[in-house]
Amino acid sequence: MSINKNEFCVLHAFICGRVQGVYFRDFTKRHALQLRLTGFVRNRRDGSVEVHAEGSREDLEKLLGLLKQGPPRARVDALTTEWSDATGKYRDFSVTI
Repeated sequence: MSINKNEFCVLHAFICGRVQGVYFRDFTKRHALQLRLTGFVRNRRDGSVEVHAEGSREDLEKLLGLLKQGPPRARVDALTTEWSDATGKYRDFSVTI
C-alpha cells in the first residue's frame, strides 16, 4: 500500500530524554508554524514532551525528523508516534500547559 504524501493526518508523538528546559517546545512550535501545521506541544509531568500536529503527511514527516534531533541542548532518548486521521480541530499551533 502506498502512502499519499498530501493526505492530511495527525502525528501524535511523545519525546523522552533531556527535552524540558532546553527550548524543545519553542523549537517545535517554530518548525510546526514554518510547515503550516496545526496542533500543540506541551510538557508532561513525567518529564517528556507531547506533540499533537495536523497537516499533510509529508510535512508531518519533516517535523518528525526534526523532533528526533531536537534543539541543540536537547537529548532525545526515545520517541513514540501514533498516526491517525486529521480532525481539523486546531486553527494554529500553540504551546500549551
